[in-house]
Amino acid sequence: MVVDAYRQLARAQKGHARGAPAYSVYVNRRLGRVLAAVAYRLGLTPNQVSIISAVHSFAAIALIAFAPVTVPLGLLIALLLVLGYAWDSADGQVARLRGGGSPQGEWLDHFIDTLKIASLHLAVLIGLYRVLPDTPALLLIPIVFSIVASTTFSGMLLNDLLKGKHAVASTHERGGGTLRRSLVLLPTDFGLVCFVFVLWGWTPGFLVAYGALCAAAVLFLALAAVKWFREIGRLGDPA
Repeated sequence: MVVDAYRQLARAQKGHARGAPAYSVYVNRRLGRVLAAVAYRLGLTPNQVSIISAVHSFAAIALIAFAPVTVPLGLLIALLLVLGYAWDSADGQVARLRGGGSPQGEWLDHFIDTLKIASLHLAVLIGLYRVLPDTPALLLIPIVFSIVASTTFSGMLLNDLLKGKHAVASTHERGGGTLRRSLVLLPTDFGLVCFVFVLWGWTPGFLVAYGALCAAAVLFLALAAVKWFREIGRLGDPA
């Protein structure tokens, strides 16, 4: 039963990653747990769950880029992004229920995430251009956000790759996170980016909220890059 699968997942949960912000830990993971239990009972594979996540996310991205900028569509976009993010959490949990994941599944998950992160903000660029053709300076916000988000995600993956080669705990090692740290990192949470689209039909409000998240992402990357550079520099030091 779905309830049994949910309970099994709940018992198998590990501590969250040290760099995981609050929404991802305390909301999205639990939503993903529910979806994972349902998917497991339906016999879906982790890769199929990843595809479901991609369908939700890229449907939202297409609406951002090409659909009318209205309040109802903004709500739909936010819902699709939230569900896409929850399904993204569910694929790994389905793999756990089935006895473990695979390198192919991990590749697919990261490939979809990379494409989503890069294309989401470019879709915002297109959508804003359609409603703000005479204010090109504001279009710099999604351009900067796209660069920062893609660089941050790539940096995290590269950190884990290099640390793994040197048998050092990765950025996403489980069990190292704290509530305080998760709350501090909340402004950098992709879940907040999903929810900001409830303001999509109210362009001034959206720009303020979206711009604030962009500024938080820039600040996080600036601080994280210095930390990561120092950590990677120590990998070659003798023990």
